[in-house]
Amino acid sequence: MNLLTIVGARPQFIKASSFSRAVKKHNDINTSQVNETIIHTGQHFDENMSQIFFSELAIPKPKYNLNISNLPHGAMTGRMLEALEEVFIRENPDYILVYGDTNTTLSGSLAASKLSIPIIHIESGLRSYNMAMPEEINRVITDRLSEYLFCPSKEACSNLYKENITENVHFVGDVMFDVVLFLKNLNYSNLFKKIIVKEKEFCICTLHRQENTDDPKKMRNILESLKTINEQIRVVIPIHPRTKKIVSDYNQTELLKDLSVISPISYTQMLSLLDDASFLITDSGGMQKEAMYLKKPCITLREETEWTETIDLGVNTLCGSDPDLIINAFNSLQHRETNFDSNPYGDGDAAEKIVQILSKT
Repeated sequence: MNLLTIVGARPQFIKASSFSRAVKKHNDINTSQVNETIIHTGQHFDENMSQIFFSELAIPKPKYNLNISNLPHGAMTGRMLEALEEVFIRENPDYILVYGDTNTTLSGSLAASKLSIPIIHIESGLRSYNMAMPEEINRVITDRLSEYLFCPSKEACSNLYKENITENVHFVGDVMFDVVLFLKNLNYSNLFKKIIVKEKEFCICTLHRQENTDDPKKMRNILESLKTINEQIRVVIPIHPRTKKIVSDYNQTELLKDLSVISPISYTQMLSLLDDASFLITDSGGMQKEAMYLKKPCITLREETEWTETIDLGVNTLCGSDPDLIINAFNSLQHRETNFDSNPYGDGDAAEKIVQILSKT
């Protein structure tokens, strides 16, 4: 089997590392080989957001780097689609594999469907039911076009069944859980230089989602809430390059003054930092789960989440950009114990299950 893996954004690099390891493990002991070629669209272009993940997570070097980034959604998607189509024709793969819900995901799916190449979608079936989110549009369209749909949870499978998508739907678990377990087994804290935080107690905040950063009022509400929280516990914020520029453009830089603002850090450094933190504040999708895997409560700066299981389990609280909700969620963490006994996202072997299923096709 020859397949092309399409990646372009930080979470996809992380997920791809788990799949590539599973492919290598399969090929080492089986005669039926899975030949993977990686294409990097270039969607994330910052060194700390892209190349470092390939070296740090030992992802095979991409055969192609399309260098398409820093464009509006339509322009980015269109240019990726055009460039990917050329590569697909040249490589003539048996399958195209895409992850998640980014512009890279949508472009790969559309290009493959136009050429009648079967699509494999890892992290299928997630729904926030907010069609104003570009990610929701991307994941819904990709699921509709895909031949194989690999779901991180049983609820994700149910979402597909409700949409009459029933063929080749598989609950395998979350490939990001695979990665967290893999790195913990390698003792990532000792493999990479740790971020030094003088305070014994601190929390982490990550802030990058456009629904927050593109709205000056929301940004001010969030940053003012972080400033209030910082009066009781140190807030460490590895700031996304785009977010840093926007804060400056909004003339809100003074709100960052008392926070521990650091440059973007590598994935293993982020896990190590999160492992030492008291809790997480984020608008990221993936980090909501990573907090759960590391048994850290999470406050999510969104109105809804595709990872609804974390809400049901009480390990995650949705606050949007409402200052009262954010502060109330923070105060609640000080007075209760969070139970992390349940994990609806599999056993940490999702990638191996995916490779086993695909190798039988």
